Amino acid sequence: METIGIIYSPFESIENMPIQPKGAENVEGKVCIHEPYAEGLKDIEGFSHIYLIYPFHKAGRTSLIVTPFLDTTERGVFATRSPLRPNHIGISIVRLIKREGVILTIADIDVLNETPLWDIKPYIEKFDAIANSSSGWMKADMEEISKKRSDCRFK
Repeated sequence: METIGIIYSPFESIENMPIQPKGAENVEGKVCIHEPYAEGLKDIEGFSHIYLIYPFHKAGRTSLIVTPFLDTTERGVFATRSPLRPNHIGISIVRLIKREGVILTIADIDVLNETPLWDIKPYIEKFDAIANSSSGWMKADMEEISKKRSDCRFK
């Protein structure tokens, strides 16, 4: 996978980070796109949110069974958002505040500082919002999600 840029955030350590963008509400960061990919940012300003696709580059191991942050039961990794997946791929929906050349200012960022960026895709409500969806085992409410912070279990 080619790195197209770098994600910058205030989070210098895996411990005590928000576990999802909903827990990082109004936390600002930047995405710096490498110059050869600058042309690909054309028209991105019209989107309120974008998907960032990146590696969990500090994940040191893989596990098919994990205990998620918002649960006490072991779950299959594919039924969680754990970074210990076989391919260590992360995805976050962030709010796009502005673009200045190759720099995107974003908010609601839950990503470790200096994370390599693999791709950006626009969030399109008509494609991406799914009514009447089910969240499986995950029963936490928004308050619990926004307050939960990471620990060292996924190193």
